[in-house]
Amino acid sequence: MSQKKAHLLPPLFGRGKVFGRIVWLLLLAAIGGIVWMQTADAFGDRGSANAFSMMLGFLAVVIWLLWFLLASGQAWWKRLGLIAVLVALGYGFDTFYRFEDVSGNFIPSFVSRSAEAPDRLLDRLRTAAGGGVDLQTTTAEDFPQFLGPGRDLKVDRVRLARDWETTAPAPVWRQGIGAGWSGFSVVNGYALTMEQRGEEELVTCYDAATGEVRWTHSTTARYEVAIAGTGPRATPTVHEGIVYTQGATGILVALDGATGEVVWQKDLLAEYGMSPEKEAVELPYGRSGSPLITGDLVIVPGGGPAGRPPVSLVAFDKRTGEKVWEGGDQQISCSSPAYAVLEGVPQILIVNESSASGHAAATGKVLWRHEREGRSNANANVSQAVAIPPNRVFLSKGYALGAELIELVPRGDGTFDTETVWQDSRVMRTKLTNVAIKDGYVYGLSDGILECIELATGERRWKGGRYKHGQILLVGDLLLVLAESGEMFLVEATPNAKNNVLGRFQAIEGKTWNNFALYGSKLLVRNGEEAACYELPLAG
Repeated sequence: MSQKKAHLLPPLFGRGKVFGRIVWLLLLAAIGGIVWMQTADAFGDRGSANAFSMMLGFLAVVIWLLWFLLASGQAWWKRLGLIAVLVALGYGFDTFYRFEDVSGNFIPSFVSRSAEAPDRLLDRLRTAAGGGVDLQTTTAEDFPQFLGPGRDLKVDRVRLARDWETTAPAPVWRQGIGAGWSGFSVVNGYALTMEQRGEEELVTCYDAATGEVRWTHSTTARYEVAIAGTGPRATPTVHEGIVYTQGATGILVALDGATGEVVWQKDLLAEYGMSPEKEAVELPYGRSGSPLITGDLVIVPGGGPAGRPPVSLVAFDKRTGEKVWEGGDQQISCSSPAYAVLEGVPQILIVNESSASGHAAATGKVLWRHEREGRSNANANVSQAVAIPPNRVFLSKGYALGAELIELVPRGDGTFDTETVWQDSRVMRTKLTNVAIKDGYVYGLSDGILECIELATGERRWKGGRYKHGQILLVGDLLLVLAESGEMFLVEATPNAKNNVLGRFQAIEGKTWNNFALYGSKLLVRNGEEAACYELPLAG
């Protein structure tokens, strides 16, 4: 080893060898830990592996730096010079750049400090004059709520062409949009979403064919957390001409679909004794529950502060906003309620902070509960509970929990026990997304990779395609897969062909966690910076 290298690296032989070997051991342990976490399924979650890898990398640098400063034998001016260089580099980077956010795999990104947040560049909206918005009229092509007509990630009435090279998806419009992870709902040619523009949280009605803003409703509220992003995250529900939305800070509002004027409004934080400070501790990722309409009710997760039982679900009269029932005592998660009939009983399914439960649709009474690991301020539950009639429920989650199929067993008093049919932590790690089920097979993004498993057994049929943490939609026998990068893919939905990509195009730019909508042949996509509409070629 040369004299120069001996001064830059801890010695293995000669004077100081004992201390040098200890430093080498620590360095190699840190490097080995990084290699292990990046090559093995150490955490069952790529984001956690990346976070701990960065921590170990930082630790390795600190270990070497301490050795260099305290035991390397370098001249004092060289050691002070290194400190000065590091301080200057840190100060310079902090002066010109700021942390912006992280990807779904926990990779941080930085932007120039002079760059304005995209939503703050859109404070002024050009809104079309006059009325004419008709959300009372419905069509067979409507996509009126979160995850589609049946809230199950399926569109059955559209048949897409399988060849995007002969006839490519055609751009209709593309434009900037406010921040947020809300998706589009589309009824009778009008697209509804939520977005953050400056200090205002908006519900916005667009003309789906032109992208023109027809009306907006504004609430003074801003949700912004570095890891979780800025803006609202729930998707509007359109029903009988009324638009129901829930903001990230818990404002539940019913709006006249023709004008955007308020019909009724509730502040869920005030309703359940949650100050913004308490809410930030319990639910730091913001409220994500998209309102569910069933019968005369609109149903959303309730919540509540630590120290007393929270409310899992709350139902309001959809016309007046009067509270009808409350059900459950579990803290809420990032999941949304869904309607199902299981064992002949109408019920509302919800994934709570650390459990899944079914509630009587008419009263909110807890019919069953099944434990599912999770903390809403850490490894939050996001994915929906999916009903599998006549008596089963499919559950999935990221953070190494994976998938589980449970069965409801009647007790004789109208309630149910639950039994696990199968559970596998290696499959369907749906971190920020949901699954679609077709012909006995489940399709989903498992920690960012498209996967197909057999519903009855949990057996994996294939896994392939690194789309990261985007979203999917089942359209007939095809999957639309929107990657986290904003690129759209057309993939065959079959257990017999691994990730068979039939077409692809770049739909939008930037980190895309939002669900998308399909209204007939019109595909509407968005993220926290821009939105776009494309005409997809249809079969025949």
